Amino acid sequence: MSATVVLSEQVAYREGRIVRIATATAATATVTALALAGPAAPAATAHQQGPDGIWRMDGYGTLLLIRNGIFQEYQTTAVSCLKGDSAQRTGPGTYTMPDGTVLTVRTPAGRDRGSLRVDGSVGDRNLRRIPELPDACTRPAPLGPLAAFDVFWHSFEENYPFFSAKGIDWHAVRDRYRPRVHAGTTRDELYAVFSEMVEPLYDAHVAVQDGDRVFAQVRPGTVMPSEELDTKVKTFIVARDLKDARNLQDFASGRITYADLPGGQGYLRISGFGGYADDGAPYAAQLAELDRTLDTVLSQERTQRLKGLVIDVRINGGGFDALGIHIAERLTDTSYLAYSKRARNNPADPTRHTRPQRAYVTPAQGPRYTGPVAVLTGGSTVSAGETFTQALMDRPGGMVRIGQPTQGVFSDVMPRKLPNGMSAWLPNEEFLTRSARTFDGTGIPPHLTEPVFTKEEFDKKRDSAFDRALNVLRNHGGATG
Repeated sequence: MSATVVLSEQVAYREGRIVRIATATAATATVTALALAGPAAPAATAHQQGPDGIWRMDGYGTLLLIRNGIFQEYQTTAVSCLKGDSAQRTGPGTYTMPDGTVLTVRTPAGRDRGSLRVDGSVGDRNLRRIPELPDACTRPAPLGPLAAFDVFWHSFEENYPFFSAKGIDWHAVRDRYRPRVHAGTTRDELYAVFSEMVEPLYDAHVAVQDGDRVFAQVRPGTVMPSEELDTKVKTFIVARDLKDARNLQDFASGRITYADLPGGQGYLRISGFGGYADDGAPYAAQLAELDRTLDTVLSQERTQRLKGLVIDVRINGGGFDALGIHIAERLTDTSYLAYSKRARNNPADPTRHTRPQRAYVTPAQGPRYTGPVAVLTGGSTVSAGETFTQALMDRPGGMVRIGQPTQGVFSDVMPRKLPNGMSAWLPNEEFLTRSARTFDGTGIPPHLTEPVFTKEEFDKKRDSAFDRALNVLRNHGGATG
């Protein structure tokens, strides 16, 4: 993921990736990173040693300038080049952003190609050394409402993968809205124009941000994960589903709950893939806390006696995809493909992508549970909650999905800065199954459809998906996904 995306991910694990976009919390301020002072870097020489130099990322519309211990991102379109986020060198080939995210740049000696790995990400970003920054990156960016409009439109035109699937003619959108923008267009008017342009996408990873106000849409008929909803649902589940459970315990700052159910079943609720450690803690601390949780939940004794496991991600705001892979590795004795990930990499051709990078689930060290699993999903299963669900689709040992389709947003969120200080947020990646299928827009469907936290379910104190899961595990020993 690009350096800019990292910031959205870091905020995401504290509040849930979608929640963070929808509520425009104070953490939005982290999107604006340190500016790099000083003149442009000199041209790179062939086979220059080390990461210092100028790099073009494959996909993501991104250039990197690395010099004198500073890592600086530039966000580019056909009409713009704007400074993005930055990081400082903290070790050989490693750079740390203001929020603690660690970036690792690998550049083999004598080669003009390299890679960028973001701590906690799935996959690398390929880099190619270039001799100098484009002229657009070294001169002041055009200002004014029209310049902001053009950068906004091109950011989507060159990176958004789903116009065709959603039946949106983005060129017709430009022709309709650009005449409404002129030198006298106010900030409020421009914000309204941008919001109207992206509203028909109904993509929860698309947003328009101006300070503390954010416009974002979810798939029709679904509800955005929120702290209030999570608290309501958790209280309901504890009182209704877990009233006869044993060993009920919260872990990872309350993001993970486990209980032993009557009949030898287990219940594991995950409300996010991050936020497990102290606020602002680096990814390594999140991973360490997750391991402590899993060592307790999936102990040697429990993994041997469990007859089935219900995994509940019906209210899950996302976070780090890699943490989902990490949990999946505790649920298998056999390596298998979780998914492949690719990004758009040709601004003029939406059918061109980076080479898919495969992400595998490999058995973890120590105790693992390999019996049948029922995964509960719904429209409030978002982003990393969905990639986790996808990572279990080909899991050996039995897996059945119960509930409603997930939200349908898998990509990392890519923030793009605009010349007037606003920001656009959009996805640019696809997550592919073994058969190269994607679930963007529609979400991952359940095997067995049941209502999920509807008003009627609450009013009648029913949890149909939970009950169905227990019946499946008890009567059939699970189903394959």
